[in-house]
Amino acid sequence: MTSFWHPFAEMSKVKTAPFIIDRGEDIYVYDEQGNRYLDAAASLWYMNIGYGRDEVIDAMDRQMRKLPAFHAFVDYGTRPPMDLAAKIASVSPDPDSKVFFGSGGSDAIDTAAKMARRYFNAIGQPERTIFIAREWAYHGMHSYGTALGGMEQNRLGYGGDLVSDVVMVPYDDAEAVEKAIDHAGADRVAGIFVEAVIGAGGIRPVSEDYLRTVRQSIRDAGALYISDEVITGFGRAGDWFAAGRFGLEPDLMTFAKGVTCGYAPLGGVVAASHIAEPFFSQPGLMFRHGYTYSGHSTACAAGIVVMDIIEREGLLERARQLEGEMYEALLPLEALDVVDHVRRGVGALTAVQLEVGEDETLPGRAAAACRKAGVLTRAMGNGALQVSPPLTMTPDQVKEMAGLFDTGLRSL
Repeated sequence: MTSFWHPFAEMSKVKTAPFIIDRGEDIYVYDEQGNRYLDAAASLWYMNIGYGRDEVIDAMDRQMRKLPAFHAFVDYGTRPPMDLAAKIASVSPDPDSKVFFGSGGSDAIDTAAKMARRYFNAIGQPERTIFIAREWAYHGMHSYGTALGGMEQNRLGYGGDLVSDVVMVPYDDAEAVEKAIDHAGADRVAGIFVEAVIGAGGIRPVSEDYLRTVRQSIRDAGALYISDEVITGFGRAGDWFAAGRFGLEPDLMTFAKGVTCGYAPLGGVVAASHIAEPFFSQPGLMFRHGYTYSGHSTACAAGIVVMDIIEREGLLERARQLEGEMYEALLPLEALDVVDHVRRGVGALTAVQLEVGEDETLPGRAAAACRKAGVLTRAMGNGALQVSPPLTMTPDQVKEMAGLFDTGLRSL
């Protein structure tokens, strides 16, 4: 029986039968028996550059031998976070942005929420404490992320709301956002958290018009547009950030996953220049927030090389090519009885929507059947199967992936 408590797991079933991944190469992983699986989910959305990248490993090794880490509190710092922050800012919608590092996406969400409220307090609007969130959204599992999440099952069992002042609206209704602002009072709203493509809630894109309308509504209310780029950042959506692709000019962006592609834990917040300005110019004004591993030297060294690879190998453009290639390759799955439709996604991010009906066990069984066939996916919110492979996937591998999905789903 395992001593490891798996996240999001029914441990009564997992405790004696964990599925152990032993190694990875390119877009494939292998279990301890040597069986090969095409990783159609890029692990947990993040393996954008693929497995076995010696260039990243070597950079981490060099940094660890020199100085594995040192804290960044007050005026301490090491060179890698300084350099990585500059690279991230340079490709963000506001090149004068400032970057605050944490250890992952959940850290980033909590940081962004606190940063927004602290900003308004600093500029004399402390009454702005309300955040608008969207149904089906996923924003990590810290206290703020749990409260902001739009999947009800993730909020149950904790004895009430972990964080107050959160208003939930439908994920695709721009008018509902306007109504929420009016109901709360425009002068009380701190901001809205938006995934340009709902991720764990079922990989649900929304129209560019929706995104821009919501962005303008929040701007008109004097509140902040917070773009959750934990999944969509660093190439996944066909640009460095989805906010850049859709011209959204966010006030804050959260990121993680693709920044190091899983080679080390890292995440953070990109604050537009006007948000950072009071903290960088006013003596005595401080953002009293941070983590032990904020600006971790080795993790940031990995991030620098990952960004170099994404740029050098043209993976932003490759993600846009995959947008069409994956849809066309997966579309024949719609002929299967268990498939409702194939989602037309954004970048290397789409889904196979199952015909769930009354059978709530179908998504889990479908993911298991696909794994048995040799392709790894996950059951998402409302019966969608995740398709978010490494951006390095070739056209032939796209066809291979579609064939493995077909084999797995036919077995049902």
